[in-house]
Amino acid sequence: MESEEDIAYINGWDFSHIHGRYEEEDDLPWDYGKIIRSFLRDDMKLLDYDTGGGEFLLSLGHPYENTSATEGYPPNVQLCRETLLPLGIDLRECSDASHIPFEDESFDIIINRHGDFHPAELKRLLRPGGLFITQQVGSDNDRELVEAVLPETLPPFPHNNLPEQKKAFEDAGFEILQGDEVFRPIHFYDVGALVWFARVIQWEFPGFSVDRCFDSLLTVQETIEREGKIAGTIHRFLIVAKKPERKNGNDKIRRNQ
Repeated sequence: MESEEDIAYINGWDFSHIHGRYEEEDDLPWDYGKIIRSFLRDDMKLLDYDTGGGEFLLSLGHPYENTSATEGYPPNVQLCRETLLPLGIDLRECSDASHIPFEDESFDIIINRHGDFHPAELKRLLRPGGLFITQQVGSDNDRELVEAVLPETLPPFPHNNLPEQKKAFEDAGFEILQGDEVFRPIHFYDVGALVWFARVIQWEFPGFSVDRCFDSLLTVQETIEREGKIAGTIHRFLIVAKKPERKNGNDKIRRNQ
């Protein structure tokens, strides 16, 4: 367990170190990338806020000259400078979702996967008829796993759920085109994988360490030996929100036929 704790580090948003040792997010009822592609055209200006290492953004294959990204976590900022800037993608360092360093009405579509967001700032940045498309980690994510090692730990983002966030966008003047929320299983097949995960996801497992949680981890190990895994629940929600058109304007953003 200590060896996993010592090497717990993430580059971009890469969980390959525990590939095959845990499972999650393989049965969501939506395809986030497919939803984005259904709206995205090559001539649109696209921003990925909190891009991580840029892995998902690059998978979209959008023309680089029409692509922008932000990232605030210093190791990922450096990674993005090495991978995105040479391609011609407009990268800005930013860790404040309420103050994003781009001009008003700069983008047709803004995407955000598991990052922060601020409806009023998104409305400022989007062109009339523009879209914000996000997949989010909900407030009840991994709660059984957290309780297993850190009992009575409070959720880090208690208001991050579909009903409250839909209302926040509607209050900011957005139209909700799609909103979905699901709870799905997450499984760990060895205690070392859970240790690595808990050290990386520090906001869900605050203060986690092998020493502090050793007795709880022994109980987790017993569960895995008995049942073959320890199970929890992930919480995800999806929002597609549209900024209103200008009066008498045309509908600029349509789902591709």
